[in-house]
Amino acid sequence: MNYIKTVMVWCVLAVVFPCRLMAQNTLKITLNPVVKSSIGKTIQGAIITSEEDDFSAISDSLGVANLVVTSNTYLSVEAPGYETKLLQAIPNLEEIILYGALEGQNVNVAFQTKDRDDLMGGISHVNMPEILQDNYISNPLNGLEAYVGGFNGNLWGNSSALVLVDGVPRDIDSVHPTEIAQITFLKGVTAVALYGSRAAKGVIMVTTKRGVANTQNITLRTNAGVNTPKAYPEYLGSGEYMTLYNEARSNDGLSPLYSQSDIYNHSSGENIYRYPNVDYYSPEYLQEAYSRYDGNLEISGGNETARYYTNVGFMTEGTVLDFGTAAENANERFNVRGNIDLNLNDFISAKVDASAIFYNSNGVNSNYVIDEENIDYWQGSTILRPNRFTPLIPIDYIEQGDASSWDLIETSEHVIGGKYLLGGTQLDQNNPMADIYAGGSNKFTSRQFQFNAGVDADLRNVIDGLSFNSLFGLNYNTSYLLSFDNDYAVYQPTWTNYNGIDQIERLTKYGQDASTRSQNISNNWFRQTVSFSAQLNYEKTFREKHNVSAILLANGHQITESAIYHKVSNANLGLYLAYNYNHKYYAEFSGAMVHSAKLPEGGRSAISPTMSLGWRLSGEEFLSSSSVIDDLRISVSAGILNTDLDIESFYLYEPIYTDEGSWYEWKDGLNNTGTDVRRGENLDLTFPKREEISLEVNASLFNKLLSFNGSVFTSRMTGLFVQNSILYPSYFVTGWPISSWIPYVNYNNDIRNGADFQLNLNKRTGIVDWTLGVSGMYYDTKASRRAENFEDSYQNRQGMPLDAIWGLESVGFFSGIDDIENSPTQAFGEVKPGDIKYKDQNNDGVINAQDEVFLGRGGWSGAPLTMGFNFSAKVNNFTFFVLGTMRRGAYAMKTDNYFWVNAEDKYSAEVRGRWTEETQSTATFPRLTTLNGANNFRNSDFWLYSTNRFDLAKVQLSYSFPKSILGNGFIKELGTYVSGSNLLTVSPNREILEMNIGSAPQTRFYNFGIRAMF
Repeated sequence: MNYIKTVMVWCVLAVVFPCRLMAQNTLKITLNPVVKSSIGKTIQGAIITSEEDDFSAISDSLGVANLVVTSNTYLSVEAPGYETKLLQAIPNLEEIILYGALEGQNVNVAFQTKDRDDLMGGISHVNMPEILQDNYISNPLNGLEAYVGGFNGNLWGNSSALVLVDGVPRDIDSVHPTEIAQITFLKGVTAVALYGSRAAKGVIMVTTKRGVANTQNITLRTNAGVNTPKAYPEYLGSGEYMTLYNEARSNDGLSPLYSQSDIYNHSSGENIYRYPNVDYYSPEYLQEAYSRYDGNLEISGGNETARYYTNVGFMTEGTVLDFGTAAENANERFNVRGNIDLNLNDFISAKVDASAIFYNSNGVNSNYVIDEENIDYWQGSTILRPNRFTPLIPIDYIEQGDASSWDLIETSEHVIGGKYLLGGTQLDQNNPMADIYAGGSNKFTSRQFQFNAGVDADLRNVIDGLSFNSLFGLNYNTSYLLSFDNDYAVYQPTWTNYNGIDQIERLTKYGQDASTRSQNISNNWFRQTVSFSAQLNYEKTFREKHNVSAILLANGHQITESAIYHKVSNANLGLYLAYNYNHKYYAEFSGAMVHSAKLPEGGRSAISPTMSLGWRLSGEEFLSSSSVIDDLRISVSAGILNTDLDIESFYLYEPIYTDEGSWYEWKDGLNNTGTDVRRGENLDLTFPKREEISLEVNASLFNKLLSFNGSVFTSRMTGLFVQNSILYPSYFVTGWPISSWIPYVNYNNDIRNGADFQLNLNKRTGIVDWTLGVSGMYYDTKASRRAENFEDSYQNRQGMPLDAIWGLESVGFFSGIDDIENSPTQAFGEVKPGDIKYKDQNNDGVINAQDEVFLGRGGWSGAPLTMGFNFSAKVNNFTFFVLGTMRRGAYAMKTDNYFWVNAEDKYSAEVRGRWTEETQSTATFPRLTTLNGANNFRNSDFWLYSTNRFDLAKVQLSYSFPKSILGNGFIKELGTYVSGSNLLTVSPNREILEMNIGSAPQTRFYNFGIRAMF
């Protein structure tokens, strides 16, 4: 194939540039270029040929080739395992870069590899080694929206993309970026059709590195960094909380709970143990930064018969918690991968891949339970009020004559640091602080094992151009929690004061210190994936212009998961047919016969056809001589995909009968059970469908100064399942006995429209090489068909965004009793001055759920507008890199207890803007209340905020040591870099966006790394 490509390129050059060839200068020049791979490895044995001069040379052990050729002649460069490259011999040619498999022009797509210039149907890709050169990342998808149009964490507004690692469904975090050769994003229907039903929302394909026929190369990379928290929630101290809680009681007509002396004592800080003022985010409990270390070792090489690639890596990361057992919390990861390729003979090759990922996370037990949910430290920090109890009780405050208390100390197993007992109350016998000091520790353990095996056969002896590929994949994931569980006692002190000195006169003990000192195993989980595919391929070029290819395949995978009865399966047959005339006119068909057991028998199979047509305008005579346009191609794609991704469970087509019905007998006081219907039958259910058409433009301009790829698309999901009583007469449902004959039907339709783009600029100015990439996507969604019966049309979901946020429209606060009496009745409970007032949308004189309106888009599948940029400048051996992302058009609701503060909640800094008689013109928060505040704390635009943001996601400065320093020793290349991640967020609501409530904080990450090649 490399020979055919070379011949084709020469033919094109002979046709397009005849005059140029005839007029070439016959001046001979001497060149000594170094042949390298895209990641800087020197390549020995590369063959450089000049057909015009009938000259060839081979690169030596240092990658240097000695050439004497005609100036401006075309050179063909070939090396085993690398793409053939064609370039001109110019006087300043010092370096020749070759791309290995799936680098440069080659792109891995569904069941085949294509030239980048021949892609159609919404396909984008990144070559990970190129990214890692300037931008070291530890997560494969981190910041890729700045490189790939149409990706914002999802593809073209669709969630649930299928992730494939080397062709097998796997978790994206099971592979480290240093293991990856390429990530391909299949966005359009024609791009994903061959993968069947489970791929209908898009595919993210990860292809790992493979060995090439070359001398052994060893690359070592190590990193050390620190995470620094961005922000913590701000809560009121004890004195301010107690004051405002008294105000809340006064608002509710109740007497104050806290005296002024209590408030003073808690505020003064003179005795924080008797009058607690606990700040769970203070340096007493949290450290300013915590470390992260990782390293990777890559070894690759081989010959024409066998090639290998090995990656071994580790990661360890600490925690921001800095007390008790939690100070030892850590996350640890170790991974090893081996990929082997074998040429068994001239016709048969095989590959075997294996990978293992070991992950441990050391933590503390959470015995603090609220509403049957275990509460950890971060959740507890949002609940526990600062004055509630002191976490630690100093034993030196205990009266020396209190023998019973000293006996408790003697028998306690948890005297912290020899100075403190664990504090608590009868209501707080377990609490997050005590859990960390004495509740015991745990270790979450996860193991992932991955295996691939494939056999490929060249069947050209049967039919010229025919080949066969097969792939078997197996994953096994398992995890469990290993813990040492301790019970512990807490103590509540009774304080007194003798001669102005605070002392503890008595301790009350709650609970017992106890430990089985045995390991407990819980939360066992496993998942197994089995995958297989086999395909026949045909690829041939006729008369050097007619390029024909075809694929006939069978593909399937099955996922088994613990505690889930039904396996998740995907099985399909696929057919791909493609033709292009001289890479100018294109026609492609991709189709699949899909199968799903979630549908009734007789309707479990369906055909998913798709089609793409393309036209390279730059190949036409009217553009062939353009000095602006290097390449210009337009394509259109359309198709219908049948999918079961939106079918929530199995057997939805079947009726449900129960014996939970209850029927009264004639005899009073007795009843009999009866059979009730919960769901009707529908054996006509069919696949929901993704119906899509897209238009794509690809261009290269100004001698490859600019490259552009863009798409516009409109996509419909039709026939989504719904069980809706509005579609049926009212007697299909009864209230007593509870019964329903309503079946699931194919009814709901959704629409997604949007556009994406990628723009890249490459320019050299003087000694500076500039690179700028900009990408983006805008998409809109709409519920195009819904069965609904709202009394007011403005509440109809049909025609509104799929991620619509609904709520009331606020019109300020009630200013007084007269204002309340002259306003519509609020149906959510009693209101008082300072409560939120809402607009009566339907003018019925009552504020209720019928007044809820559309407030904005939630961006649940990504913000409507996502953009990113990556910029690099290379000067000599220095490279400066910047990456930024922008998201606009989405909103969120302040709904957690940091904002909806009522009853016995902990008071956040938000309540400082509360409504009072004095602040009613400037208030930003409703009046305080010790009741539920149901009128105020519900969805409304009062709590709505924009999530628009720009993030300076990455800045990195790299330096490569020159050859003059390294010499010809053991180290071939050496580079170092410093970087910062998540450095800056620009947003009108930055403080909210950077603050995590109830979980560990967001962090900035500063890193120092070294990369060496041997």
